Amino acid sequence: MRDAVIVEAVRTPIGRGRPNGSLAHVHPVELLAHTLRTLVERSGVDPALIDDVIGGTVDQVGEQAMNTTRYAVLSAGFPESVPATTVDRQCGSSQQAVHFAAQGVISGAYDLVVACGVESMSRVPMWSNVPEGKDPFGPGVAERYPEGLIPQGISAELIAAKWSISREEMDAFAVESHRRAAEAWESGLFADEVAPLDGVTRDECVRPGSSTEVLAGLKPAYYDPAFGERFPQIDWNVTAGNASPVNDGASAVLITSSETAARLGLRPLARLHSFAVTGSDPLLMLTGVVPATEKVLRRASLTLDDIDLFEVNEAFSSVVLAWRQETGADLSKVNVHGGAIAIGHPLGASGARLTTTLVHAMRARGARYALQTMCEAGGLANAMVLEGL
Repeated sequence: MRDAVIVEAVRTPIGRGRPNGSLAHVHPVELLAHTLRTLVERSGVDPALIDDVIGGTVDQVGEQAMNTTRYAVLSAGFPESVPATTVDRQCGSSQQAVHFAAQGVISGAYDLVVACGVESMSRVPMWSNVPEGKDPFGPGVAERYPEGLIPQGISAELIAAKWSISREEMDAFAVESHRRAAEAWESGLFADEVAPLDGVTRDECVRPGSSTEVLAGLKPAYYDPAFGERFPQIDWNVTAGNASPVNDGASAVLITSSETAARLGLRPLARLHSFAVTGSDPLLMLTGVVPATEKVLRRASLTLDDIDLFEVNEAFSSVVLAWRQETGADLSKVNVHGGAIAIGHPLGASGARLTTTLVHAMRARGARYALQTMCEAGGLANAMVLEGL
């Protein structure tokens, strides 16, 4: 049976998703094109050999409309014969792109494929794809959930309440994310994965001086008296400091089979071992990482103790801390180079960004197995296991 291996993985630095952010001047197509060009330059592959490019983007509107991935392929200078598509599984869009790409290689549909993603939240703000006054859910969903669905920030508060996660725990987790990311930058651990762009060389949101004392002074980010009445258990402890910021960035991963890698003289970084995707309660919404982790471990015939490194997307501190309570994972193995709270969360790019960081961390630390999982809006989660080579 064919396998699927990652032979190169790159990302842009991550900028603040604000008009004054370091990458706000870059069109999202160009953000993604930069990672595609860097991917083929670093790997040395002929882009004409690429069978498909699968990209993730969440807000597919405005400058991110019309199959952004296709135009990034053209802007990158790839032959016109190289096809591309853009997928949306919310925050896990480019992790889903990695799944699809690897599954295509394993099935024999592809020999060489790129999984990637982009989001420019400075130029295309979150929810730009839902015009004011329009309902993206429809009457059937309203009938099934008569009290109404809720924003992710409220879900993060409900998770904190259900798992009795304190403000102090969430803030401490956030500070540690910044500490690890700053240390990784100072140690040169991001050098192989980051492709500088227009003079931007580092992630803009990493705060080496972050402290629990500073974070303790922040106000709740999602306080709403109506939701407070509906959910009296909420203590309003989620803040901008213990949640991921809004960001601009892109990422790309080159995937092939071991046989094709050997033929082309490419060095595999990791094998894509097992995959899972699952749905969960769309109110709690962000807890799907727990069953997704259990599901992918079963498919891999592994246990939690077999996993050397974890990447769990830090959409909110409460999500990772609840996942840790349920799984019993060792936090010293989780997001070892910092997570989205520090590095950033450019929605459609984040899945492949986590993969990029993970495969380079695996090589740096000699890890045998690693697991990546992401919570996603609507009550979804992806998970996959990577095997070091």
